[in-house]
Amino acid sequence: MCFGRRARCIGYKLLILAVLSIVANILLYFPNGETRFASKHLLSKYVECLHGILGGGFMVLIPAAVFIGLHDDTCCGCFGRAGCGKSCAMLSSVLAAFIGMLGSGYCVIISALGLSHGPYCFSHLQRNWIYPFTGSSGGYLFAYNKWSECQEPHNIVQWNVTLFSILLVLGGIEFILCLIQIINGILGGLCGLCCRHEEV
Repeated sequence: MCFGRRARCIGYKLLILAVLSIVANILLYFPNGETRFASKHLLSKYVECLHGILGGGFMVLIPAAVFIGLHDDTCCGCFGRAGCGKSCAMLSSVLAAFIGMLGSGYCVIISALGLSHGPYCFSHLQRNWIYPFTGSSGGYLFAYNKWSECQEPHNIVQWNVTLFSILLVLGGIEFILCLIQIINGILGGLCGLCCRHEEV
């Protein structure tokens, strides 16, 4: 398979994953579609880290755009050699992949921390806004009977667990795809973008 086509395929996948990450992070701000908790800053500190919008979103859109553009690269060459323009472009895609790995890695780390600490909510036991599951180190995820401890926002535990889990998975897939592109970019840069007979 052509290295450029593989990069373009990875780019389109990253584009879709980045858009999904942005949407999932936006939904975290509005539990059950309500805006009052965000406006009063009554959400988990990990929601406000923008890990899905900046990390898994915009920082992954950069390599996605670079990878998609590689297929139709018309670079005239590097170091005065017209034939190696596409190889240089493939090697430069490695840098873009590193940016994507940083963004997706940030998304994974914050999502894992958000799942571990649990939501910020009004506890009917403490009669206050707290992190009721901080000391459980994620053990609350399987203690469904304790989820009712969060009274407001309604169903906030399910909301956070679902969306943070989605962001964790999306960030993990983005990280893997960027890693694959690093290998693909190095091979494409060293071995040439395509065999000439494939381009004809």
